[in-house]
Amino acid sequence: MSVELRVRPLTLFALVISSIVLMGGCSSKRTVQSDPNAEEWLSLFDGESLEGWTPKVRGYEYGEDPRQTFRVENGAITVSYSQYDTFNEQFGHLFYKDPFSFYKMRVEYRFTGEQAEGGPGWAFRNSGIMIHSPPGHSMLKDQNFPISIEVQLLGGNGVDDRTNSNLCTPGTNVVMDNELVTRHCINSTSKTYHGDDWVTAEIVVLGDSLITHYLEGEDVLHYNQPQIGGGSVDGFDPAFKEDGKLLTGGFFSLQSESHPVEFRRVELLNLEGCMDPTATNYKSYFVSDSPASCTY
Repeated sequence: MSVELRVRPLTLFALVISSIVLMGGCSSKRTVQSDPNAEEWLSLFDGESLEGWTPKVRGYEYGEDPRQTFRVENGAITVSYSQYDTFNEQFGHLFYKDPFSFYKMRVEYRFTGEQAEGGPGWAFRNSGIMIHSPPGHSMLKDQNFPISIEVQLLGGNGVDDRTNSNLCTPGTNVVMDNELVTRHCINSTSKTYHGDDWVTAEIVVLGDSLITHYLEGEDVLHYNQPQIGGGSVDGFDPAFKEDGKLLTGGFFSLQSESHPVEFRRVELLNLEGCMDPTATNYKSYFVSDSPASCTY
């Protein structure tokens, strides 16, 4: 026996209208565009954990940090030596999980307390942000620093002048004023920052074309063509030391060099993305195009 399904005209009309509304809603959803001028900063630290971050301490394998050099205390990433008897050149780096090439980075930091026993004199109130680095797992057990560009963070001793947001180059070189610079550290034009106050350091990274250091909003140093070369790095895998190779991007890390330091904010604005103005995720501030990321 067959059963004939009958749909009342009013019910059929309601179904058609509902379908049109739903289809219209989906279409509208696809075409909504966020404000192309609104900067979308990524917070890389949640204030509670080291999620997304992995330590590499000299003398240990990637991911091992038995003395909890890197920890979260009072809402800040804290570099601590409370479980160290002596520093013994156990330089450490806390790597973020994703690489970037074109971006702005903003970090708030401050030095606290006393330097760890056995820390080198030059490392007094000394830390850094290491950028354009190979992945953290590329570092060998006894490697001291990643092959990278270091945005050096320094604090004053309360008396002497000491520039901040300098450049150091473990296993790298840069170009300044059209000349290759091979010395390890280059001073910025910043003033000295004494005491334990929070300081805001920013970096604008444009691949291998230009890197600029800012301190409390002031341009204090810039250079271009970062590249592998030079010394001041030990225990590395030769496969990652291709001298002369331009560094167009890479991973970054926060440094441990024997003086306690805190990072309470680590933020990044990606400058690479969809540059098609008709796309829903277009941003006017992008400087490097990534067509594959476009959504419509």
